[in-house]
Amino acid sequence: MAKFSNLLVMLELLNTGRKYSVKELSSLLEISERVIREYKVFLEEAGIYVDTIRGPYGGYILRKNINIPPLLIDKADVDIIKQMIKNTTNVKLKSDLQNIKNKINKNLLELENKNNSFIDTEEELKVYNALNKAIKYYYKVKIKYINLQHGESVRTIYPLGMYLFQEEWWCSSYWEEKDDMRQFHIKRILECEILDSTFDPRKINIKF
Repeated sequence: MAKFSNLLVMLELLNTGRKYSVKELSSLLEISERVIREYKVFLEEAGIYVDTIRGPYGGYILRKNINIPPLLIDKADVDIIKQMIKNTTNVKLKSDLQNIKNKINKNLLELENKNNSFIDTEEELKVYNALNKAIKYYYKVKIKYINLQHGESVRTIYPLGMYLFQEEWWCSSYWEEKDDMRQFHIKRILECEILDSTFDPRKINIKF
């Protein structure tokens, strides 16, 4: 198969919600396990995030209900449209831009109401908003996190995506100190500080 066809097949398999090991995908697509890992990186560069479950029964599973950073639209984007409406003298363009702005505002309100229904406290909402901002602009973030086994610790992370699991928010991130990918439960993030430095998601050393 061509590379594009293989990618589509791999995506279709993962889209069933079932977990597939690298060995299974390699066998089904009749390509090497190394190429399967390369495909995973390619999908993530395109904004389609695939989680790695570790251990003897681990494998790849397609993440569901995630906000993909490149598609995020916020109030700052609406302000740009407002400015365009103000500056244009073209009546039809002004009307079209106004309609677009109204649709975006409606979608933002619906999304905010849906997302907030899974958030219990004001502090949790602040963490959620900070991480979404970091995801959109590729900011590094310093968090104070509670590990259920080892207690509190301060970590520097590169947030890559938010997703819902069992109606609770999680953040998939690269953990700088461990040089590895980790999943952080929003409810266990006590403090969240957006740093001045940014990161390039294409250069993250994702291990399998």
